[in-house]
Amino acid sequence: MTYAVIALNVFVYLLQWIIPGFTNSLVLAPAIAAYEPWRLITSAFAHSTSSFLHLAMNMYGIYIFGTLLEPKLGRLRFTWLYLLSAFGGSLGILLLSAPLNATLGASGALAGLFLATFVVFRSNKQALRQMGIILALNVVLGFVVSGISWQGHLGGAITGILAACCIVLIPRSNPQRAKTQLLLLTALSVLLVGALYFAMEAVKYTG
Repeated sequence: MTYAVIALNVFVYLLQWIIPGFTNSLVLAPAIAAYEPWRLITSAFAHSTSSFLHLAMNMYGIYIFGTLLEPKLGRLRFTWLYLLSAFGGSLGILLLSAPLNATLGASGALAGLFLATFVVFRSNKQALRQMGIILALNVVLGFVVSGISWQGHLGGAITGILAACCIVLIPRSNPQRAKTQLLLLTALSVLLVGALYFAMEAVKYTG
């Protein structure tokens, strides 16, 4: 799934170059997403066409953390974690960004993978070192590329760490470990969907 996620991001990036106005139909701005909710996820697969660095850095981060996490968590849990982090990033933007502030990119999902890796590999020095490299690159990228928001990073990071806790903090000795993991992830998903709904309604009301 790591390579599938990267391929999808690259494919969308190519379409952004080929199809006029395609990027504008994907970006997330709270005031628009309140009426076009698909932007909550499409924005996580679109990147700035003004800087290839935006796509390259995010894909490098997904590759690093994906190849660490996916073998450890399995395809289903990794994919679930990734999507939850992406939606969590969108929630952060809905709650904390200006209504017409447009953002895009996989940075929110990547922040979720970052914090999840910290939880899963908290005793692995090599993994922590790689995390530090990606963190430094993303801090630099935030000053180079427009459309990257700390709000999305924050939302994705919080969601990622919560999702990782749902997976790895269940004792291996628990005979119902797999079932409990899925139940907790489902509960987190329901809470996130509810939070997104109320955030969109709040944007409509204040708008």
